Amino acid sequence: MYYLTVSAHVLAAIVWLGGMFFFAIAAPVLRGIEDEEVRVGLFDSLGRRLRLVGWICVGALLATGVAQLQMRGWWGSTFWGQPGFWRTALGSALAWKVGLVTLMIAVQLLHDFWLGPRAGLATPGSDEAFSWRRRAVHVARLNVVVGLMLVYVAVRLARGG
Repeated sequence: MYYLTVSAHVLAAIVWLGGMFFFAIAAPVLRGIEDEEVRVGLFDSLGRRLRLVGWICVGALLATGVAQLQMRGWWGSTFWGQPGFWRTALGSALAWKVGLVTLMIAVQLLHDFWLGPRAGLATPGSDEAFSWRRRAVHVARLNVVVGLMLVYVAVRLARGG
């Protein structure tokens, strides 16, 4: 059961990060579409679909991550509350992962439910739309970096710190 949970966790991470990489590659291509209505429609459709898939993956990552911690006996206050745990290599890696997951969710919420929708509501081609879109792009790039950092920390955690 543990290996199935790890496999589901890795698959969700691949799909989540892959969606972000796909959008990063597709966005410049979409921006080249001259027909503004088509361009805006494609951005909107892709963004909505990737947002849905991304949040499903985030939910799967949280559920399978907690399950893995429980299966390894690394869950709960009796483990986390041990004196000195957070100073160990394992405790440090777990603290980084929990912190990065929290940051990732906060950044994703900001992008998906504040910046992205504001960019979509602004008049296409306007300074306002450009400003919101730039902010959304910067936040999306930040989340890709956080995702890559999570992969590194996850590997450390899987190897015991």
